[in-house]
Amino acid sequence: MSLNATPSGERVHIAFFGRRNAGKSSLVNAFTGQDLAIVSDVKGTTTDPVSKAMELLPLGPVQIIDTPGLDDEGELGTLRVQRTKLVLRKTDLAILVADATAPLGETEQALLDLCRARNIPWILVRSKADLLEAIPEAGADTIYVSAKTGYHIHELKELAARLALGTENRRPLVSDLLRPGDTAVLVVPIDKAAPKGRLILPQQQVIRDALEAGAAALVCRETELAAALQGLNAPPKLVVTDSQVFGKVAQIVPQSVPLTSFSILMARCKGDLALTVAGAAAVRNLKDGDRVLIAEGCTHHRQCEDIGTVKIPRWLAESTGRTLQYDFCSGVEFPEDLTPYALVVHCGGCTLNPKEMAARQRLAVDQAVPITNYGVLIAAVHGILPRTLQPFPAIAALL
Repeated sequence: MSLNATPSGERVHIAFFGRRNAGKSSLVNAFTGQDLAIVSDVKGTTTDPVSKAMELLPLGPVQIIDTPGLDDEGELGTLRVQRTKLVLRKTDLAILVADATAPLGETEQALLDLCRARNIPWILVRSKADLLEAIPEAGADTIYVSAKTGYHIHELKELAARLALGTENRRPLVSDLLRPGDTAVLVVPIDKAAPKGRLILPQQQVIRDALEAGAAALVCRETELAAALQGLNAPPKLVVTDSQVFGKVAQIVPQSVPLTSFSILMARCKGDLALTVAGAAAVRNLKDGDRVLIAEGCTHHRQCEDIGTVKIPRWLAESTGRTLQYDFCSGVEFPEDLTPYALVVHCGGCTLNPKEMAARQRLAVDQAVPITNYGVLIAAVHGILPRTLQPFPAIAALL
């Protein structure tokens, strides 16, 4: 898949960390071959994470992230450090940049300990090697470089590509459920929330994955679904629907035809589907006054019938008969402390990479807070969850 065709959530994320003035931004510019980051002798020039998409051969499309210094000070500096640590959630490969003219300290050791604890591959880069009278011999995970002279920049890119190549763990969306010649029917509602002139990302990705499996993807709205099924010479291998019309679609699709949703497919691709199914069971235990967090991986303009802020709270109220309290978050603003919540409901995470989704789910597990997914929850409150898990018998057996 080419750079332009690869969404951010499907790219390997390589992040540069280090103290202020360690040479991170200069190194990022040399690594990418572009003036991506502002470079200055003033400490704290980089105030927010900066991302750049590029090709890194032989790996392919990657996301490069420059971060603020881990030793930033003051109230604002503390917020910047927090933002930097959030980047670790989605980091597939960490590049720790340390000034070669100074000894390693607690800042570098703390980051290495975090990488080890979170099983994140890392490279220790000793920057500003051009200022050394003699360059020491590098270790297996250490390389001396100079962004100013270009010394060992090419070697760093090759090393990063080799290590990052081992982090790729792309799981299929739907291609493993289809064989060449199969037909998959994809139900795509067109409503106020639908983007004008295009499909949302999970729909695009499922179509692409079905085509790569050699299957035919028949796309229709829920209003034309019955006619589309009648027009086929044989039943489809699979029907995938937008979760918001689960109830209507379930009444149309014969019980003999496997049915699931884009969101459930995304939950399996990006995270732990079994965990989200178990989390949906917590709905029956909700009590009046319980607080629910509804989280989304991206930010978007919310419509009057927004699924996260309007429809899911309404369906939960109808299903449980309880009066619940809701908090909402989107983008990178996923809280570290989940203990105030009786349940976390997360979107499919199409814009997040698997590392980020795994980190969010791990936070919930570590704090004993149930976490589920939009599609899984919607199927559960409509009473059709066992049916929507039919394509995944091992998961369905957990119910």
